[in-house]
Amino acid sequence: MGPPVILPRAEHAISRKQIDPDALRVLYRLQQHNYLAYLVGGSVRDLLLGRRPKDFDIGTSAHPYQVKRLFRNCWIIGRRFRLAHIRYGTKTIEVATFRRQLSADELAALDSRPPSPGIPVDGHHRGGHERLLHRDNTFGTPEEDAFRRDFTVNALFYDIASLSIIDYTGGLRDLKARVVRCIGDPTERFQDDPVRMLRAVAMAARLGFSIDPPIDAAIAAQRGEIGRSAPSRLIEEFYKLLRAGASERTFRMLAERRLLDPIAHQLQEGCGDALWRSLSALDAHRKRFEGTPDTLTNAVLLGSLLVPLGPGTSGPLGPPVQHGELRKERAPSLGILPLARRDVERLGQILGLQRRLVDMNLSPRARRALVHRGPFREALTWLEIHGQAPQVLEHWRGFVEAAGTFEAETEEAGSPLPPRRRRRRRRRRPSDHGPRRHGDTEKH
Repeated sequence: MGPPVILPRAEHAISRKQIDPDALRVLYRLQQHNYLAYLVGGSVRDLLLGRRPKDFDIGTSAHPYQVKRLFRNCWIIGRRFRLAHIRYGTKTIEVATFRRQLSADELAALDSRPPSPGIPVDGHHRGGHERLLHRDNTFGTPEEDAFRRDFTVNALFYDIASLSIIDYTGGLRDLKARVVRCIGDPTERFQDDPVRMLRAVAMAARLGFSIDPPIDAAIAAQRGEIGRSAPSRLIEEFYKLLRAGASERTFRMLAERRLLDPIAHQLQEGCGDALWRSLSALDAHRKRFEGTPDTLTNAVLLGSLLVPLGPGTSGPLGPPVQHGELRKERAPSLGILPLARRDVERLGQILGLQRRLVDMNLSPRARRALVHRGPFREALTWLEIHGQAPQVLEHWRGFVEAAGTFEAETEEAGSPLPPRRRRRRRRRRPSDHGPRRHGDTEKH
């Protein structure tokens, strides 16, 4: 570890006007209480590239509960990796204490130490929970924190005190060369966390960077390891890839490296023109918006990936299976990726509405009923992305706008015809002299 490269304010283009005001508020309050406070990670990278960051994360020398004492709107989250989340309305600013990577001797000492009273013990490795907790919450210096990150371009810091960029790992050099490079040995990094292989490819695709040859070599040797990652974590990564606006390029690069094979073999084998057209259309739609639109739901993203693969993909979403005498439904999945049943069902509803959306002979009443269907907005989004029917789409937009205007005017003016009250039907009482029904008892 040598001295860091420090880029003073006059030599970089980041302005405080580009930083979220709430993130600035957090940075300044930490600084006022004599803590180091840096903007960290992807936000610094994106600002230097002239891109709008999705999140503004903060690194600090303050410990999580010291941060909590400074902010009433702060919550401490995480059991293994404790973070401070500072909330402003629906927005969350994540604040992490600088951490360091434990040495092999320190990890060995933790392995040999008996678990502390009150600390839960991992079922497979006695003392494992404490070991992970200790490793992930060992606080350190900014330099130690930088070297425990994944890629050099993600290890840049923006110091609010001096307005300078601090680079410990060569990230500025790699940013200029437009290359994704690991911090440390890629093989060791991918063994520690195989999901980093996905992230390396996704970042290169999204930013238009090249991938450092040692990373490609490590992926070729280690790609099978990605199958041992938590499936729930992998599906969330896939949804992030599909939402990023560069899904076509990302999945092409993943397929070239056969990284999809250990996750979903049918997806690796199904890569072709139909999938690339679908993902290209999805990317074009996403790029029209500054943020991710609400209608770009998991169901729409899932369909953009599954529908081009054709009927052969119905297997993982397949029919009920026999198990002894009980008939159970197979949980929907794509390879090892678990798919939420509600998303699969919603996708079926979206696709089922397409035939009615393109039917120009629907009566006004039927159209109004369709507009009020739950999946209508998502179905219209699907039509916009994949339907290739601009005239039909324009027709529905006009109809929705007119219907919304009519309903708003009706609410303001008051409906001239109040809804009719439904007359309650009288229950027939049995006659005293009529035939007695089964179960009636005689009164005395």
